[in-house]
Amino acid sequence: MNHIELDCYDWRLLRALQENARLTNVALSEQVNLSPSQCSRRLQRLEQSNLIEAYFTQLNATELGYHVTAFVNITLDKGNKEADHHFKEAIAAMPKVLECYSVSGDADYWLRVISEDLPSLSNFLNGSISALPSVRNLTSTLVLNRIKNAPSIPLPN
Repeated sequence: MNHIELDCYDWRLLRALQENARLTNVALSEQVNLSPSQCSRRLQRLEQSNLIEAYFTQLNATELGYHVTAFVNITLDKGNKEADHHFKEAIAAMPKVLECYSVSGDADYWLRVISEDLPSLSNFLNGSISALPSVRNLTSTLVLNRIKNAPSIPLPN
């Protein structure tokens, strides 16, 4: 973990970027009350320290034709490290798998998956996920409504 000392300007920069990552350096510097050059140097430092991982645009999956979201719990056969490695590589290559977490508890992995509709989800789970050689058990839970989607991290005031 990379520890750097953050002051009030750094926190303002992080907060402003979480709200709108498209701010120009000039607009960002005005918002946090720094000169553009100071703002640019601080941003570079925050990026190099990995506090800022990426800049991206969040798209609306439903508007793009992905009407189903599911959480999928996966249990793998135990004791085969090569199969586990193969599973991770295969999941990383599947665009419909938006997130994958190694977890404790009954399952080994939780996935967040999107699909066009229920038949497409069924085909994906049965044809792509279940077909992986190390998958022992798969259960899925369909999302009925998204209540909260917070892409930002809580920051101190």
